[in-house]
Formats: sequence, C-alpha cells, structure tokens
Amino acid sequence: MSMFELRVLQYFLTVAREQNITKAAECLHITQPTLARQLIQLEKELGKKLFDRGTHQIELTKEGMLLRRRAEELLDLADKAEKEIREESENVCGEIFIGSGEMKAFQSVALVMKQFADKYPHVKFNLDSGNADDLKERINKGLIDIALVTTPVEISNFEFIRMKEKDVWGIVMPTHDPLAEKDKISPQDLMGKKIIHSSRKLVREEIENWFGDAYEQVHEAASINLFHNAICLIKNGMGYGITLENLVPKDDKSICFRPFSPQLDTGSILIWKKHQNFSPATAKFIEDLKHAFKV
Repeated sequence: MSMFELRVLQYFLTVAREQNITKAAECLHITQPTLARQLIQLEKELGKKLFDRGTHQIELTKEGMLLRRRAEELLDLADKAEKEIREESENVCGEIFIGSGEMKAFQSVALVMKQFADKYPHVKFNLDSGNADDLKERINKGLIDIALVTTPVEISNFEFIRMKEKDVWGIVMPTHDPLAEKDKISPQDLMGKKIIHSSRKLVREEIENWFGDAYEQVHEAASINLFHNAICLIKNGMGYGITLENLVPKDDKSICFRPFSPQLDTGSILIWKKHQNFSPATAKFIEDLKHAFKV
C-alpha cells in the first residue's frame, strides 16, 4: 500500500477530525479493526508515529499534523482534477464528419444528430453526400468519420449498425409514358426498353438478379452514381431510371415512380472504421447512435 493512496489518506483525515477510531469507522462505513489496521500500516510505511492514543481520544503528533496538511492538499487536488476531467468530458466540442446517401433511414439519424446537438451545442456536424463506394473511400481516407450507406455493400473493415428502414426499388419515367399507367413494373415490362442504371457493381448485380433472364433483353443507355443527374436524362427520353422511391422529387409532376413487382427492397447501414481513434465528440456520437438503435 502506498502512503499516497487517496483512500488511506481519507481514512487518516477522518480519524484526525473525529479524534476517535470508532466514530471515524462509522463515518467511513468500515469496521473499527479494519480502520485500525490501515492506520498502523500507514505509520509503518512512514516510519513515524502519527497519533498519540489516549484513553478517550486520539491526538495528532507533530508528524501527524504535517501529514494532515499535505493529505488535505492532495485530496483537494484530486477532487479538483476529477471535476476538471468531468467538465472536460461534458464540454464536448469539435466537428463530426458524416456522409450519407439519400435514404429513409437518414431521418432517424437526423433525429439523433438533433438530440446530440442539443446536448453538446459546441459540436458542429459536417454532412457530405455520395453513394456507398464514394463514402467508404472517404472514410478510408479519413475525410469523414461515419457514413450511412445502402446495401449491398462490402463492410468487412467496418463497424456497423444495421438500420430497420427499407427503401423500395422501381423505375422513374415521364408521367405521359405508357408504363406510367401501371401500378407496378415487372421485368417483362422493361424488355426491349432502355434503362439508366447504377454504376455500383454490387447494386447492378442485385438489379440484374431481379430481372433474371429478362435482363438480356434490356438496353443500358447510361450508368450513374447519383440519381439527381439522371432526372434530366429521363425527362429527355433517354431511358427509364432505376432508383429508390425516396430519391424521386415529390414536387416534380413531370416524372413519376412505379415500384418493381416482385418487390425489391434495400436496407441501409451506418458504418465507421474499425480500430479507429476518434475525437471525443465523434466517439460520444457513435455511442449515442448505438444507444438510439439498440446495438
């Protein structure tokens, strides 16, 4: 036991204040024999007698009075350090860099961001957009901390939270197109048609699987990484855009969305790099995300 162990110094100061081992033990919620052994051990380590033990009360020796002053200083410093560390952790500040595609699940993430911002008003969020491959690359380069991406996506090098929301695949076309009269679109409906398709390899494979044999009968007019740019192509009749429903502008009446049949859903996940040393703000935000989404 070190003579500077704070717990033992607290024992010593309590006995010095109460001038009675029994009363001091009651204050400390330990047994009288335990307290007596700690004091004897402290005197043994210092090689000095700290107390004059009388019949009714205990008095400090000259060495005991010196130790009391130093012990009070040490405990005050320890208390101050604890408060400063706690205040530092509570006064979270800095920037958190998040990337996201456009998907339903971002609404849930945005709610956690708002709650975090209310709790830590000195934190600033920086939001970037892109597809899953772009955002993964930015995480690997250290440009962003966390990303919300659509599946399928390779995540072996990432920690992740799987979101519960699902997005629906379908096609976008001009509202006057004959296929717009249908409620749902089958692979056979697109045979012989031109399509505007994702440039992401894993997404392309998923869409091709949905088409089945009919995929050989469709023609790819263009590939894209962000759907916003495809809208102009669709409006100009270059092809039917394959996309997620929530990416289609609701206020643009010149185009419309029809879901696939059979239905094709896609999920989304929050990812961040494994074994990464994050800033205190980012680390706290990740913990809040885990708590919010029950990880």
